Amino acid sequence: MQNELLKKFGELFGADGDVRVYFAPGRVNMIGEHTDYNGGHVFPCALTIGTYGVVRKRTDKKLRFYSMNFEELGVIESSLDDLKPDPKADWTNYPKGVIWAFGEKGMTVTEGMDLLLYGNIPNGSGLSSSASVEVLTGYILKDYYGFDVTNQDIALIGQFSENKFNGVNCGIMDQFAIAMGKKGHAIFLDTATLEYTYAPIELADAKIVIACSNKKRGLGDSKYNERRSQCEAALADIQQVCGIQALGDLTEEQFEQCRNSIKDEVNAQRAKHAVYENQRTIQAVEALSKNDVATFGKLMNASHVSLRDDYEVTGIELDTLVENAWKVDGVIGSRMTGAGFGGCSVSIVKNDAVDTFIKQVGDAYEKKIGYAADFYVVEIGDGPARLA
Repeated sequence: MQNELLKKFGELFGADGDVRVYFAPGRVNMIGEHTDYNGGHVFPCALTIGTYGVVRKRTDKKLRFYSMNFEELGVIESSLDDLKPDPKADWTNYPKGVIWAFGEKGMTVTEGMDLLLYGNIPNGSGLSSSASVEVLTGYILKDYYGFDVTNQDIALIGQFSENKFNGVNCGIMDQFAIAMGKKGHAIFLDTATLEYTYAPIELADAKIVIACSNKKRGLGDSKYNERRSQCEAALADIQQVCGIQALGDLTEEQFEQCRNSIKDEVNAQRAKHAVYENQRTIQAVEALSKNDVATFGKLMNASHVSLRDDYEVTGIELDTLVENAWKVDGVIGSRMTGAGFGGCSVSIVKNDAVDTFIKQVGDAYEKKIGYAADFYVVEIGDGPARLA
């Protein structure tokens, strides 16, 4: 892969000088969905699929970008003096946003770059291709440009850039999981405090299988921001009667005691999901620590039901994937993952059922939806790195 990328970079930009190769993973969240902006817990892990970047610093302020995933757009040029979103080449807004965000944090980038990207994360899948590009860019600025930042800083700067430059009110989970990834482990993260622990994922006779619905979605123009504002409205109502900072501060019992203070019933449903999902995540990690994968799977299933019924972010595509997964013998648990409105499901499937799972769920999905889903048997990998 590296040789192919370097060859393409040489064809586009020339092979001379200090050309470096980097990688940042994608991520999948095992449980804890739409909790990260509600002060709750999440349980994501980095994957071995992700985004490769080939880069060389320039001596001027020019930025030249090329994506092997969007070759039809060709080389896209801009400048450090003109860092603003480009609606015609929106993928470039992620690296540009991080460069801008570094500047906003007092770390001004004064030399441009030639940057070639290739991602083997399905575009629009909900496996965080955008956050992968953000963390990749931040890691390049740390390693190649010499900025004194930690990987956790890179995660926070990536979130800041997506919020302020790209206009998506995402939480911290995606960038954090990618920047802080550890092979064989998921990250149990308290998004309110950024306290985290690594939890080993030991599936002796099972695999993690991701099913991509191939329904494209854009976070900024989806109902993601609407869901966030509904939770904020519910929180504001609860705070009139209960002194909490975030929905993640509540247990299920505490939520039920003050639910009536939420003026709008739809907002109450959204808040219920945020509270109950946070508690499910805590219970799921506890189950995993006891090697109780069966309970972990049941909590994954309950998570999907809540995302479908209370948060209403699944849609026919994800429901078809998950509900057919539940019918397959050997499926320990299955749920949508990511923001929803398309994207992917994640399932824990016993080894001897993986082929049956892919065939049975794939056939049912194509019959109902009219086009195929893609399946990925994935492994848990490390965070960003320089490869060459």
